[in-house]
Amino acid sequence: MSDEVLFDPSSAPTPPEGADEVLDERSELEVERDEYRDALQRLQADFENYRKRVARTGDDVAVRAAAQVVDKLLPVLDALDLALAHFSSADNAELDSLEAKALVQARSLFLDILKKEGLSRIDEVGAPFDPKVHDAVAHVESDGSEQVVDDILRAGYVWKGSVLRPAMVRVKG
Repeated sequence: MSDEVLFDPSSAPTPPEGADEVLDERSELEVERDEYRDALQRLQADFENYRKRVARTGDDVAVRAAAQVVDKLLPVLDALDLALAHFSSADNAELDSLEAKALVQARSLFLDILKKEGLSRIDEVGAPFDPKVHDAVAHVESDGSEQVVDDILRAGYVWKGSVLRPAMVRVKG
């Protein structure tokens, strides 16, 4: 073997002056770039969350506003229900009149439109009594221990899943 050294570190060329400063500056710029990128990603996520929250709030406001309008229309529906009950209990000649038929059709059309928009009636006789959806105003004794709806005195309504007006009922049990 020869005594020849293949690589002598002392003979390696020295980097030019200022090369270390350029490398340090480049590292600082990369760090700064990464910080800006992270900040931008956080800002984008915050904006997306804000946009979703505003959309949700807008939907909630629209549902509440519609519920207020429907609540104001319930007395009209009650009046139509009373008129229908009157014509149903009257003799057939009165029920066959043109005015009665028009009233029945108008009530049906009105109720169908509200149902399509999210209104549902609470008017099931024999259903278990639920204080969340029923307002008990009378009580009838019976053998059973379970309380059930015996009669509907005024229909209740649910608007898009929440009780708009509880049904006024007579409870048995």
